[in-house]
Amino acid sequence: MIDDVLKSTRERMEKTVAATRTEFTSLRTGRANPALLDRVVVNYYGAPTPLRQLASIGAPEPRLLTVTPFDKSIFKDIERAIAEAELGFNPSNDGVIIRLPVPELTEDRRKEMVKLAKKMAEEGRIALRNVRRDAIGDLKKVQDAGDATEDQVRDSEKDIQKITDEHVASIDDALKSKEAEVMEV
Repeated sequence: MIDDVLKSTRERMEKTVAATRTEFTSLRTGRANPALLDRVVVNYYGAPTPLRQLASIGAPEPRLLTVTPFDKSIFKDIERAIAEAELGFNPSNDGVIIRLPVPELTEDRRKEMVKLAKKMAEEGRIALRNVRRDAIGDLKKVQDAGDATEDQVRDSEKDIQKITDEHVASIDDALKSKEAEVMEV
């Protein structure tokens, strides 16, 4: 039973770290990356739909993103959604493709991005602590059910703390690399 709790805890923490890393990809660093548009949601026939489901997104140049809608009738809706997402892009379309030049980041904007990255990392750490809390609660239930001794539970709590520390360090490493990437001129 205790091994199941530890295994489950490790898996949940790995998913949390992966989700945090994925969130980091949505931060703009001055280079064109299709993941920058992951958070854009288009009102498509009354239903909020992710942009990725309505268009192909490419990065043909380091400072240019292209969006090619599958349905030509939604050009205006896509442009509106990109503008409302406040990503700092100025979309232009030629009837076939929407071009999004990626502007240089100013120093102030870079600092804002670092603050946002730190906020995302803290949210990831909070999620890890929540997983730890749940795991310790599961251990208490195992102990109450009589399937483990108090010493086994205490040792397992230490193991859970070690797992938590490893994953927090992983998020911190990802944050450091993202900060370096954002601050790179």
